[in-house]
Amino acid sequence: MPTLDGNHTGARIREQRRLARLTQRQFANLLPYSYSLLNQVECGARPATADFVAACAKALNIDVTVLTGQPYVTELQRDRLAELVRPIRESLDLYDLGPNPDLTGRPADQLIAGADQLCADVRATHLRNAARKLPGLIAELTHTAWSTPSTELWQALASTYRTAHDISVKLGYYDLSTVALDRMDWAAQRASDPCLAAVRQYMRALVYFREGEYGIGKRLITSGHTVVGEADDTREALAVAGQLHLGASVISARARNQTAVDLHIGEAHRIAKRIGDASDVHWLSFGPANVALHKMSTAVEMHQYDDALKQARKMKLPPQLATSRRAHFLIDRARAEMETGYTQKALEHLVDARRIAPEQTRYHPVARETITGLVHLSRRTPERLTYMASWIGL
Repeated sequence: MPTLDGNHTGARIREQRRLARLTQRQFANLLPYSYSLLNQVECGARPATADFVAACAKALNIDVTVLTGQPYVTELQRDRLAELVRPIRESLDLYDLGPNPDLTGRPADQLIAGADQLCADVRATHLRNAARKLPGLIAELTHTAWSTPSTELWQALASTYRTAHDISVKLGYYDLSTVALDRMDWAAQRASDPCLAAVRQYMRALVYFREGEYGIGKRLITSGHTVVGEADDTREALAVAGQLHLGASVISARARNQTAVDLHIGEAHRIAKRIGDASDVHWLSFGPANVALHKMSTAVEMHQYDDALKQARKMKLPPQLATSRRAHFLIDRARAEMETGYTQKALEHLVDARRIAPEQTRYHPVARETITGLVHLSRRTPERLTYMASWIGL
């Protein structure tokens, strides 16, 4: 039976608390959570939820990744993913160097199609393939956009920077994701594309959502709405505005603002009803299904696990839903199942998430914390749980 060692999130919270010279009582007084919960998390008796970790990081004035242990280098090295990060980092530093005299790029239409294919790879959770192809495509697009600038090439380059952000977040390299978003803004400005600029604000908001800075996240969402308001009233602009509302809904849920959650979910639902499935727009997966998924996620974020589970059991995911979103749903549902005592069902959903999206699931903090929680709750660890715990390095 796997056992918790000193390398779980609760143990890292305890270590950082002690480095800050705070007793458990003193630290609990800085948190919107009880002393009892802090004690249970630190000793591994309760999993550390994302909102709890964010609150601890904010109180200690450190990055969330210090507490989650991201990036999970041992597993990344075992999967041969860590070696793909440095080339991405280097490619992001080419942006202001102009054309490369030693490079002959492919035709523009092939490069633009390549940028779209990378987005598709990430949505299909083919992270390794996307990470391998990304640096070369960024280099080619940077060279070609400088040599023969066009709106379409700058848009495609912004898209590759967005892919760099997506991969960096999924692998736990949040410092790199911030650089990628800065590059995305740089390219979006050259494309004069307000929708791309608004998508970038949405992604920045989610960075602050993870860090527990909900006020900044809300301001970025508002900024995104202002930017996309400058675009024509097109299906693209409406889909981006709808996705901004979905981002605002989960930020509001973390901030425990039910009124704001209902408002933003309502606005997103109104837009989705008007334009239908718009999952092709900027690869945002916006549409009625994504609105329903976010509504369930807000219930999870607000610890309304019974309601979240009720929604999940009624939900019918469309066949065209991106694998990345399907896996996220399974991970959220597993957390709700565990919190309501359905541990066997929780394990089944995590196994399903691993089956369809192994790389995403292995490096997802909520999936890892849920597996850790299931290990603690199990009197006799099922073979599948033992395997899953070993798989994440427990």
